[in-house]
Amino acid sequence: MYFVYILLSEKDRRTYVGYTHDLDARLTLHNSGRVKATKFRRPLKLFISEQFSNEVEAKNRELWWKSGSGRNKLRELFHEKFLNG
Repeated sequence: MYFVYILLSEKDRRTYVGYTHDLDARLTLHNSGRVKATKFRRPLKLFISEQFSNEVEAKNRELWWKSGSGRNKLRELFHEKFLNG
């Protein structure tokens, strides 16, 4: 199994999108400061995760989340969670 995950920085409220085959281990790496892209944005919490049967599907979904359409959807979800509820 592969996972696409979106992390939310509790420090600056920015997001990080990635994919992995071991979600728990990857979250540990992010929150321990061993991922350069998120090292100074800790603590991070899991905002969204999606499961896929293969790496190609996960990578394609990661790329979608990083596209304009995906970022717009992420903005919607963020506002729903934090501004409306």
